[in-house]
Amino acid sequence: MSRPFSLKVALSLFRPGYSPYETMLEKNFDPAAVEPRLYKKWEDSGAFAPSDAGEAFSIVIPPPNVTGSLHIGHALNNTLQDVLTRFERMRGKAALWLPGTDHAGIATQMVVERQLAAAGNEGRRELGRDKFVAKVWEWKKASGGTIVQQLRRLGASCDWSRERFTLDDGLSAAVRKVFVQLHKEGLMYRDKRLVNWDPQFQTAISDLEVEQKEVDGHYWHFAYPLADGVTYPFPIKDEEGNDTTEMRDYIVVATTRPETMLGDSGVAVHPDDERYKDLIGKFVILPITGRRIPIVADEYADPAKGSGAVKITPAHDFNDFMVGKRHDLEQINILDTQANLLAFDPVPEAYRGMERFAARKAIIARAEEEGWLKQIEKTKHMVPHGDRSGVVIEPFLTDQWYVNAGELAKEAIAAVEDGRTVFEPKNWEKTYFEWMRNIEPWCVSRQLWWGHRIPAWYAEDGYIFVAETEADAHKQAEAHYGNKVALKQDEDVLDTWFSSALWPFSTMGWPENTEDLARFYPTHTLITGFDIIFFWVARMMMMGLHFTGMAPFKRVFINALVRDDKGQKMSKSKGNVMDPLVLIDEFGADALRFTMTAMSGQGRDIKLAKPRIEGYRNFSTKLWNATRFTQMNECARVDGFDPATAKLTLSRWIRGEVQKTVAAVTEALEVCAFDDAANALYKFIWNVFCDWYLELAKPILNGDDQAAKAEIRAMTAWVLDQAMILLHPVMPFITEELWDKTGHKDMLITHSWPKSDAGAIDAEADEEINWLIDLISEIRSIRSEMNVPGSARAPLTLSGASDVTRKRLDTHEDLILFLGRLSGVDVSEMAAAGSVPFVAGEATAHLAIAEFIDLKAEEARLTKGIADFDKTIDGVRRKLDNPEFVRKAPEEVITENRERLEDAENGKVKLSTALERLRAAQ
Repeated sequence: MSRPFSLKVALSLFRPGYSPYETMLEKNFDPAAVEPRLYKKWEDSGAFAPSDAGEAFSIVIPPPNVTGSLHIGHALNNTLQDVLTRFERMRGKAALWLPGTDHAGIATQMVVERQLAAAGNEGRRELGRDKFVAKVWEWKKASGGTIVQQLRRLGASCDWSRERFTLDDGLSAAVRKVFVQLHKEGLMYRDKRLVNWDPQFQTAISDLEVEQKEVDGHYWHFAYPLADGVTYPFPIKDEEGNDTTEMRDYIVVATTRPETMLGDSGVAVHPDDERYKDLIGKFVILPITGRRIPIVADEYADPAKGSGAVKITPAHDFNDFMVGKRHDLEQINILDTQANLLAFDPVPEAYRGMERFAARKAIIARAEEEGWLKQIEKTKHMVPHGDRSGVVIEPFLTDQWYVNAGELAKEAIAAVEDGRTVFEPKNWEKTYFEWMRNIEPWCVSRQLWWGHRIPAWYAEDGYIFVAETEADAHKQAEAHYGNKVALKQDEDVLDTWFSSALWPFSTMGWPENTEDLARFYPTHTLITGFDIIFFWVARMMMMGLHFTGMAPFKRVFINALVRDDKGQKMSKSKGNVMDPLVLIDEFGADALRFTMTAMSGQGRDIKLAKPRIEGYRNFSTKLWNATRFTQMNECARVDGFDPATAKLTLSRWIRGEVQKTVAAVTEALEVCAFDDAANALYKFIWNVFCDWYLELAKPILNGDDQAAKAEIRAMTAWVLDQAMILLHPVMPFITEELWDKTGHKDMLITHSWPKSDAGAIDAEADEEINWLIDLISEIRSIRSEMNVPGSARAPLTLSGASDVTRKRLDTHEDLILFLGRLSGVDVSEMAAAGSVPFVAGEATAHLAIAEFIDLKAEEARLTKGIADFDKTIDGVRRKLDNPEFVRKAPEEVITENRERLEDAENGKVKLSTALERLRAAQ
């Protein structure tokens, strides 16, 4: 038990030559030396594991790809998760941050295939499935932990003893159980539909793996002849520009993909398009093939676009697929898995086996030669490419496994509507609802070898047996046929997002009723990016609700996107990518973490620049130097010291400032207002503690009043402790190091979080010290604005001062003289000539500076500065008031101009105020 605070004991500690610290801090904090040592200490001590007692708080990490390396988006996302986890851990909760990695089907398979090719080894198909998969496991064991180690460098306090991998035995069992259960319920089925097909990898891929690129292309306008001798009047302009008609025996369609015409099965026109009303139900003859295909009425056709008639290729276009469904048009596939034209019907013999783009050229040449190419129109259009293969993606008609996502989405929508799960910022709920209410069947099969193999087995007659194990499949088959039969397992694997959708509960041990599942599921908060709300968040919601009856998380926080300092998206092609590991090497993990936290305002993207990170590195240096100052001044904790018993006004004020900061940081972190928490910490540590409290404490520390000195030393040590505790979730390394170096025996990571106490704010002390700070700040501001030399000592006079103000002046006169660089302070109704007036509470203060500056030259300088700002304001406003500029300029340019305008307007206000003050002094 600690003893009550005793002034006598405190005084006895600070005898001449006594140091309460074993060693002084080094001059500089060395992150490279400290960070690995402290992380190992935390991990070895078990500090990352949830405590046995306390309310459960859990977060599951968005599992990074096992192939991945830490990028700046990871740095942001995982910093915020760690801040929240450390905060809740210190609040006494059993905090679990569960880590793991994703097997990343196509990405991992591609890495290993490239590695085999580079080494001159046999390729995937030469090796065969089993040997290739074994090679991938070898790679995973050797190289798959890279990003996990990089997360440690960031300071991630994950419970690594619970680390999971989406292909480990437990999660694989959960995947099989979910697949089988969905199939039993009729929610998992096979269907022939269009998918995004990557011809290089020869697999279906998700929309997230498709990159839309703008390319220079063409619209080729083809004339499809009408069948059965049909003609119709088509409106045109004559040579004089008058309306007239011409009789046509063809209909014009336009396409950017001429090769797909071989799979056309219809032409669509809008039902209200008068030009084609009489053609609805008629037929055209498809050039080259000679097939008769119908003209159908469908609102998909846009009368204002091109000729208003659209060729329909249901097997090779997503929109056409839906039109074809509505009109029962034939689905004609013309491509093989490598996107070459088929080597058999329905492809005409002249084009069989051709590469798709070679076929395009051949068809265009034939159309030109035969006269049914009417026009070539240059255009820029978006073309889908595989984000890893880089090849053009084809909509491809194929048999795949699908989940009835529409049925599963119903409860997932309801859970957000009724508040079981909330989105922060709330506007992302709209995005979630729009996707979920228009959801399509989810294609979950992939033509890969690395992944969860689909638990379906086929008999020779095509009958499918879905089971968790091969033995169960054989039992089903024997029951079905009455005897044992040969079965072959489906060659495909499941979409990576399928296993990821189970992540919150499969990682806790589901389908077993584990202690972790009972204690930590549902999880509390998910922190993720907006780009995977549909691909991951929505699917976790669907699966979690369906298989556990509970939403997998109570809150979804959507973090910002990290851009460069100009607001542009980072990309290798632009050369503006910032590597977080390089930044950690240069500035330390704490500086990067504080930057991410301070800039993560809800609803705003982060414009990241090195000077900002450097600024927060300087912030950590400020704290380090402040701690060195406290050591040099023998400010150490005293057993039993209670800050509530402090007598000095300065002590009572700083205690209140601590409590304000505790409340601000706590409230901010509770609602994921990370930037507010960081800004409150910065303001308190840099401005309140370092710039003011320590400055105001120096005269006491250097004075002869031993009782006051003892109180300030004890109070300073207490305040520094509170600062380190509050800052720890954001800057864990430097705070843990300082905590240790200032004599604490426990680790800061597991220290308790302070409770805010509004009663600790002393209104009288608050008012007095803030009056003092405002007075000195105003004096410094005037000196700076007026270019008063630093060596100049000007007199200050206060008129209209109350008795309270007079008393404060007497109490703090030495401080005011020292910090304001004054020659004297006087209370008088007569101000000296050449004084600049300003408000000081109820009084008016006059700072006499005329003898130290050239008033006329200073007036000219300020006047010119205001004119320069006016010029900038006028120029920028003209730009921003120009609708054409706003319409055409990139978003980052508009933002930059708005910021310039705001800076110029603020600068003008500042100089105008200074000019008014200067003129008042003349």
